[in-house]
Amino acid sequence: MSGAGTVAEQLRTQGPIPKTMRAGVFRDKGVVRVEEVPVPEVGDGELLIKVAACGICGTDIKKIFYRYVEPPQILGHELAGTVVAIGRGVAKWKLGDRVMSFHHIPCATCFYCQRRMFSQCKLYKSTGLTAGFTPNGGGFGEYVKAMPWVVERGIVALPDDVSFEEATFIEPINTIVKAIQKARVAAGETVLVIGCGPIGLQLLMVAALEGARLYTSDPMPTRRAKSLNLGAVESFDPNSGKLGEEIRARTEGRGADAVLVAVAHPAVVIEALAAARPGGRVLLFAANDPVTKIEFPASAVGIDEKEILGSYSAAVDIQESAADLVLGKKLPVMDIVTHRFPLARIQEGLELAAHPTESSLKVLITHE
Repeated sequence: MSGAGTVAEQLRTQGPIPKTMRAGVFRDKGVVRVEEVPVPEVGDGELLIKVAACGICGTDIKKIFYRYVEPPQILGHELAGTVVAIGRGVAKWKLGDRVMSFHHIPCATCFYCQRRMFSQCKLYKSTGLTAGFTPNGGGFGEYVKAMPWVVERGIVALPDDVSFEEATFIEPINTIVKAIQKARVAAGETVLVIGCGPIGLQLLMVAALEGARLYTSDPMPTRRAKSLNLGAVESFDPNSGKLGEEIRARTEGRGADAVLVAVAHPAVVIEALAAARPGGRVLLFAANDPVTKIEFPASAVGIDEKEILGSYSAAVDIQESAADLVLGKKLPVMDIVTHRFPLARIQEGLELAAHPTESSLKVLITHE
């Protein structure tokens, strides 16, 4: 056999691919069981990736512990691994490539894509990465299949000096960069990050690259301390009830130019609006479920002209530049990884992510 065209015309595999694999299957509210399930079959234009590591995202926690999706499903979308099978017609990737894969990729031509609202594209909402059942990422399985549109535009090659664990941050960092852009964070501005969990700390890292003056808020002392290590000027305990006063005292009575909310509790939105200056921006990152209702004083928007912004998922047009922040080691992402669990203990890892302790931040599921 010779020639790239010939090679791309048939299924190629890196050694024998097993018929079944282990996966953490979401079975009921709050319950993920490690089960033996079929390895996804690779069709034309598709890839099979052997997962090495997968981060636990707050969205996974909401889906599992609040049952925002219907089981059975194999979740997990912050993943990285190795290409082990290549479908016919694929010439862009080769066996053994170390990669990470996005699970959502837009069509690039529809009404929403033309307006850079990729996450509202119909194809984007059709998950293109699966380990079985209803496609939903699949990184909690040993193997995932990438569908043709993801193979073509949604996979990032990893250099040898970037670990699989580091690469699990490429997808979430993309979402963070998108959020920082939507909040219009600029050099010299005062920015408050509410919530110093994994997402809040990543918002802090990326906002710091823009040259903003950063303050944070979190009820956990260890998380406040971590934010100071990562670039915050000061960090406040929101239980004092004086967060808005503290920020105004440091901004000549105005308030923060931008407030980035990394907490899903509705009451925090009122607190964020109070901490923002007139004409300031409040970016809601964690408030993304279909159930939560949010109330706030109408005057904050109607008179004080404060903006409430939302940001959801990743943006394909910043895929390369956002990935470079991780691949080029421009962000200390590994500083927030505190726990790793093998697949066999995935329920334990999910429980910790859902009910964090003083010592926990980012939790990873490892397959190797």
